[in-house]
Amino acid sequence: MFFDDERSNRLRPQILTELVSQYMNDAERARFYGLPESTRVRERVKIISPENLKIGEHCWIGEGAALDASGGLEIGEHTSIGLNTLIFTHSSWLANMTLQNHSGSDLIERKPVKIGKGCFIGGLVVIMAGVTIGDFATVQPNSVVAKDVPPRTLVAGNPARVFQKYDDEYIQSEVERVRAENARRRALAEERGDATGSWGAPAGDFTE
Repeated sequence: MFFDDERSNRLRPQILTELVSQYMNDAERARFYGLPESTRVRERVKIISPENLKIGEHCWIGEGAALDASGGLEIGEHTSIGLNTLIFTHSSWLANMTLQNHSGSDLIERKPVKIGKGCFIGGLVVIMAGVTIGDFATVQPNSVVAKDVPPRTLVAGNPARVFQKYDDEYIQSEVERVRAENARRRALAEERGDATGSWGAPAGDFTE
């Protein structure tokens, strides 16, 4: 049933690692992969060549994300990668075009991807090989990032392009807005006798 060849024996430990990791919580899974203690890795995440992945503290990797680190992948601290996002650091395009898409083809091209600190990468995003995403950048869901993203920008679309630039004043105003709204909601919830939870603000109708 199982092949006993070099390729099969090389791939099988990765398959077993992914299988075992499905029975862990997000913090346990990160530790199992040798990632920082404060990083959280959700279910069904696939990491290709984890030995080539460098990731900072307090990162979050969403369900079903596929991180191809075979060409080198760096993710800065406090960055989130949305669910089902795909990050590529290699391409088999030339191997396909020349009908040489066999195992071990020398036409596989690899280029590193670097994602800065404090980034928010939405769900269902595709990041192509060789891309650098600057610090504090936001990539909207369903975007395809095929070229570098400047720091402190919001990009969206296919191909992704810049729609907004951030500065410290804008970020601080948003921090104050969200904290004030969360405090208002928690106060109303406490008046109603509702549970407020341990983080953020309670959900529900707080229009009054």
